Amino acid sequence: MMRSGFVAIVGRPNVGKSTLINTIIGEKVTITSSRPNTTRHQIRGVLTSDELQLVFVDTPGIHRPKTRLGERLNESALAAVDGVDVLIPLIEASASIGPGDRNVLSRCLAAAGSEGGPTLLVAVNKMDKAGPARTAQQLMAALAEIERIGTQLGDRAAQAAKDVELFPISAKTGRGVPALLAKVSSLVEEGPQFYPSEMISDQSEPAHIAELVREQLLSRTRDELPHAIFCRVSEWEDNRITVEILVERDSQKGIVIGKGGEMLKEVGTAARAQLPEGTHLELVVKVEKNWQGRTESLDRFGL
Repeated sequence: MMRSGFVAIVGRPNVGKSTLINTIIGEKVTITSSRPNTTRHQIRGVLTSDELQLVFVDTPGIHRPKTRLGERLNESALAAVDGVDVLIPLIEASASIGPGDRNVLSRCLAAAGSEGGPTLLVAVNKMDKAGPARTAQQLMAALAEIERIGTQLGDRAAQAAKDVELFPISAKTGRGVPALLAKVSSLVEEGPQFYPSEMISDQSEPAHIAELVREQLLSRTRDELPHAIFCRVSEWEDNRITVEILVERDSQKGIVIGKGGEMLKEVGTAARAQLPEGTHLELVVKVEKNWQGRTESLDRFGL
């Protein structure tokens, strides 16, 4: 008998959602970065065993948007709250619970309190950074906040708040993740196998390669430039792949290329190291004026 279910992982930017997905799956299915809003699409990581398939939905960070792109990222993240079996909001053990966390918890409690809503599990991440005492304090603070928000939202949300289980974890080291995974596994019911057993992600190979390039750029650029970068595969023939790097201004193009082309060379070398041996990767930088704020551009890029 196969049991299966969908699990959405949500939270404000930089709480470790993508890192947790990668740790659970055991392979890199989504890029990570210290930059806010690294994840721009819902990406599904698939974990399959003989009798169980769990589909984990990685989501963009829920934030206060400043551009049309930011609005669409929020829409994508919030859409994942509905229609899943288990909902896991992440908060940090090493940072105070702020307005962004409260917004996430409120959205999740409302969903869990709706008819047929998901089971809610709250993960307190980065316990490796916070240490035992700070993590324990954060668990108590999170529990109090969940109860307070649930009461504000009404009887059904209040009941959902009472049923919430909290899990201290470190997505980075894997500590606490097996307990969280065991709980998730116990919650899903009999159902179909949604994806082939060998599949670990629903992200296409071209999209994954483009994201690997963007990840390397995020690690090397500063200020607002990371938000202005979009990458896509424009050509693929045999082992020759061309990735276009789009920015919003000519000055940004110069930064991405670097003095004497050094930045672009470093990015290409680092991304190529994660691709099959013999892959020829070419990077081309182009300017797409104000693409983050233009609906037409976002539609064309699938954002």
